[in-house]
Amino acid sequence: MSAETLPFPAIVGQEELKRALLAVGVNEQIDGLLVRGEKGTAKSTAVRALTDLLPEQTVVAACPYGCPPDDPTRQCDSCRERDDYDVETRPVPLVTLPLGATRDRVAGTLSVSDALAGDASFDPGLLARANRGILYVDEVNLLEDHLVDLLLDAAASGVNRVERDGVSVEHPAEFTLIGTMNPEEGDLRPQLRDRFALQATVTGCRSVEDRVTIIDRALDGSHDARNTDGGDTDGVSNEAGLAADQYDDAVATLEQDVRTAHNRLERVTLPTDFKVEIAELCLDAGVEGHRADIAIARTARTLAALDGRTKVIGGDVRDAAELALPHRLRSRPFDDAPDTDDVLDDHFEDESDSGESGDGETGDDADTGDDEPGDGEDSADGETGGDTDASDADGTDSDTGDGDESGAADDDSDGSQRPDRTGSSDDERTAEESEAETAADDDQRGDSPDEDGSSDDEGDGGDEDGNPDEATPLLPGQQRAAVGAADEPPVDDTALRSETPGEGTRATVGESRHGRGSRVRTEPATNTDDIDVPASVRAAASNGRTQIDRSDLRTSVNRGTARTLIVFVVDASASMRPAMRETKGTVMSLLEDAYQQRDEVAFVAVAGDEAEVVLPPTDSVSLAARHLKQLPAGDRTPLPSGLDAAHRLVTRADADSSLVVVVTDGRANVADGSPTAATRSAARHLATSDASVVLVDAGDDGTGLTDILESETGARRISLADLSAERVSEAAASVHDA
Repeated sequence: MSAETLPFPAIVGQEELKRALLAVGVNEQIDGLLVRGEKGTAKSTAVRALTDLLPEQTVVAACPYGCPPDDPTRQCDSCRERDDYDVETRPVPLVTLPLGATRDRVAGTLSVSDALAGDASFDPGLLARANRGILYVDEVNLLEDHLVDLLLDAAASGVNRVERDGVSVEHPAEFTLIGTMNPEEGDLRPQLRDRFALQATVTGCRSVEDRVTIIDRALDGSHDARNTDGGDTDGVSNEAGLAADQYDDAVATLEQDVRTAHNRLERVTLPTDFKVEIAELCLDAGVEGHRADIAIARTARTLAALDGRTKVIGGDVRDAAELALPHRLRSRPFDDAPDTDDVLDDHFEDESDSGESGDGETGDDADTGDDEPGDGEDSADGETGGDTDASDADGTDSDTGDGDESGAADDDSDGSQRPDRTGSSDDERTAEESEAETAADDDQRGDSPDEDGSSDDEGDGGDEDGNPDEATPLLPGQQRAAVGAADEPPVDDTALRSETPGEGTRATVGESRHGRGSRVRTEPATNTDDIDVPASVRAAASNGRTQIDRSDLRTSVNRGTARTLIVFVVDASASMRPAMRETKGTVMSLLEDAYQQRDEVAFVAVAGDEAEVVLPPTDSVSLAARHLKQLPAGDRTPLPSGLDAAHRLVTRADADSSLVVVVTDGRANVADGSPTAATRSAARHLATSDASVVLVDAGDDGTGLTDILESETGARRISLADLSAERVSEAAASVHDA
């Protein structure tokens, strides 16, 4: 246990999060977990504490990718070419991906030090270190788009391909992605959100007693850390030491629970009736694709294994759905998602009377039947490589879980990893011990998760690529200090592939040789370009030279960071009620464009005596959409006040460009003095901000002040009657190109 990590059992509350983490720890096919919640709610602490519960894995000694010694299909080229190699054990790695990491740091590149010596060798990146482990991203919603694209490529294929700077290398990159985020700081791209198998939501403790406990444990931990080198303990260190001993015992118990549940997972069956129920639930919920179905099935089996059963019951299915559905209930960031509990209640209410008694009988039978022959069989199946037999039995049985179509492949993948994960055998363990473990586990994580769900379970299922085995991420694990030294993979392509923009990953928008932002790729430098020295050295080395020629000079192409602030000034007065529906549709179209460009938006409501900024600048477009849909209508129109508020927002914002969208019929009737004069003055004032203005004219009789707004601000005017989503998108997109 790291001295800087709060032990898993010491985390107060957050039962849903702990339950989800334990599920990820038990089943490597649950390939991702998204943790959403407020700041300071132990999100990162819990993820790091998970590593103390996970067993070590066997790897090929000195391999930088930690290749499994017993599965050549998941080894790098270097390991496959060896006739013989040593085997060692290591903690399953926990690798943190910093938000400011460069593409080279993540994917790997040509080694500069070796290049200076005239050797072209590959320097593995973070994806190499994370192979067969956890890739952890704190504030994942703030991750740069070009890094998100890189993660999506690797997650989809289980392979990292590097084609740049004269490097042509691919290596295994199977990882479990765990990300944390604060929803108030922005949305997560749907493509990335869909790569998380589960989602857990955390909130701060509302109980005074719990908050006091958190304070005590934090103080005990910090005091104990301060006194590791000696000092006045003031009588507190003994209590901290006792607490640490107590956590050691609890950690050991949980570690054994994870190991036992992992072994039991092979024998957990999912009755066909529950498979049908899962499919119907996902259809009723309106989720896209099949990943939710597979995620629920795998998670239900895992929860049953954690609870000491070998057969899934109805409660497992519901608990799994609470972890796998919520984020899938909306396909666009500005659509209202139905409440997960309402969806589940509607689906399960018809089965509650008959299902409860059936579940109870099943649960009793499973509890008594599993642990008597169970743990001895667990060890025989899980420890000796006999997983294939168990997998076959599991895969051919109609009651087997983990996704029917890919069940056999998934179970084979389970079997190949099982010896790495379980450590010691459970043969000597008795039924009573297993029951005690299950009870202890339940005490630590609660009886069931709360209500949250997450993304994909199919990044490991490989339905798109057709490679269920190769693309299946492995169990996350403990932290690893560094990647071991090994022979570098051959760099066999000396052609400078970086000369093709975007090669090796998805295309990136907003790229510039002189722009700010993260480095995306390199290109041959011209006389006026800044020189990227490391890339130039690598280019020379890849061409077999120890000195840099003019043809080797490279310049960096950076991802542009220019963002547009879009301020919506919406007339919510009574005169706008007939056109409010069309007006909201207009603004929703602009919100969609803002979301695609990852711009910031602000919202000014023009109603009553004074305009109000109901949404300060933010890139959380879903939050903006909710404000729009809840916008009340007033009986007065303080249009000058709304224009002044927009001017303040634009001038205070640190944006490269700004767009003000004014939606009004122009019937201003609130101002100090003449509304016409005040509107003209406010429009002129807004024009001094250099913001582009789009005027959506909702008037139909020409009596409003829209002509003044257009002339004073130079606005692009769009008639509400002729409005189309395409015209609005063009108007908003032109700001990016200006």
